[in-house]
Amino acid sequence: MKHIPTLTHAARIFFCILTASMALAGCQIGKHYTRPQLELPTTLADSMSTDSASVADYSWRQLYADTLLQALIQRTLEYNKDILMAAARVRELAAQKRIDWANMLPQVGLRAHAEYDRDNYGGNNYSMDDQFDIKGTVSWELDLWGKLRWTHDASTAEFLGSIENQRALQMSLIAEVAQAYFELVALDNELAIVRQTVDARRESLHLARIRYEGGLTSEVAFRQAQVELARTATLVPDLERQVTLKENELAYLTGEYPHSIRRATLPHDISFPQSLPVGMPSTLLERRPDVREAEQALIAANAEVGAALTSMFPNITLTAQFGAESDILGELLQSPYKFISGTLIQPIFGWGKNRARLKAKRAAFERATYAYEKAVLSAFRDAYDAIAEFNKLKEIYSTRLSLEQSSRSTLELAQLQYVNGAIGYMDLLDAQRTYLDAQIGVSNALRDRQLALVNLYKALGGGWQ
Repeated sequence: MKHIPTLTHAARIFFCILTASMALAGCQIGKHYTRPQLELPTTLADSMSTDSASVADYSWRQLYADTLLQALIQRTLEYNKDILMAAARVRELAAQKRIDWANMLPQVGLRAHAEYDRDNYGGNNYSMDDQFDIKGTVSWELDLWGKLRWTHDASTAEFLGSIENQRALQMSLIAEVAQAYFELVALDNELAIVRQTVDARRESLHLARIRYEGGLTSEVAFRQAQVELARTATLVPDLERQVTLKENELAYLTGEYPHSIRRATLPHDISFPQSLPVGMPSTLLERRPDVREAEQALIAANAEVGAALTSMFPNITLTAQFGAESDILGELLQSPYKFISGTLIQPIFGWGKNRARLKAKRAAFERATYAYEKAVLSAFRDAYDAIAEFNKLKEIYSTRLSLEQSSRSTLELAQLQYVNGAIGYMDLLDAQRTYLDAQIGVSNALRDRQLALVNLYKALGGGWQ
């Protein structure tokens, strides 16, 4: 009499096959990722300092002490729509990574089926063909060549890349808010300078009218004073327009509708250290999240090459079903059922589709390599530009401050000489114009020094901790 395997015996056979298959599934065919060789510069600054400390190690709260600016940055990090979209993208790819991880494991399910079937062919052949079954199912695609693991590696790299993208976005938004805030403060200061100048022009026009009516000067000087007042007054609405647009920009960054922005005033002087630590070249690659995002994209592209390569090998799937099956519901639990199968699918001829897919993934990996190298080059260019700008703007501010102080003294002397009749109105007008330009120049230099610090902090990868 032929021996019929019991459920326990069949299950033991299946799990022995699973164990043997898991032992064989240690091979992952394909080239594993290695970081491209990069010839990095020896230093990030003109000096030969090898200090590993960097201003990028400071938190943005340490760097930006203005509490009003801190509040704007905090609101941006909480409510900015790009930040919220990036966070949602991280959650999406985290779930996708979990799916690809689960695909490497056996899939277990339960199937319950009831079928009520009656037929009567010819009218005299009534028959019943009912069926009831309840089965547990186990299905597992053996990852002998590493295709599923390559797919999981790719989704993991994409997930990590989305985190770096979120960090890079945070770094950029902090810089954008700080830049817009400092520009708004500078516009306020420039508007105040222009309004003061308009008031001074009115006084000059009043004085010119008195001298003209007293016969001390010609009508030309009086008319020129009118022109100069009108010319200066035209600057006011344009600056007010720029202030409103800058406020709207900050409101948009913070995820709010346009409204007035609270801000401080531009200080008369800003104390910056003579030099700031910039760190080592190699640490720039670790601090810059955009560079790390590009590397994760490269890792994902390498994994997709491995997945395309292993797709050309056979797919082996094991399937098992254990349960009960009967055509009478009352006898269901007395009718054991077992089924074990293995399926091998080997692509033989697909018109070159699989090879073309492999070539496409290799080309995509090559493109990702160039993109990573470009990101590194861009990071170093940003850092070198920011360092040079920060260092040079100290000299620019010093020279503009000296010009402003000299032009103010010249204007005071010119006003005294004009009242005493020693010089003409045109000479006074030149002194007034020079002083106005010098005031605006100092204001812009202060703004540029603040922006230089913002750019240096961002270029070195600070702000996302």
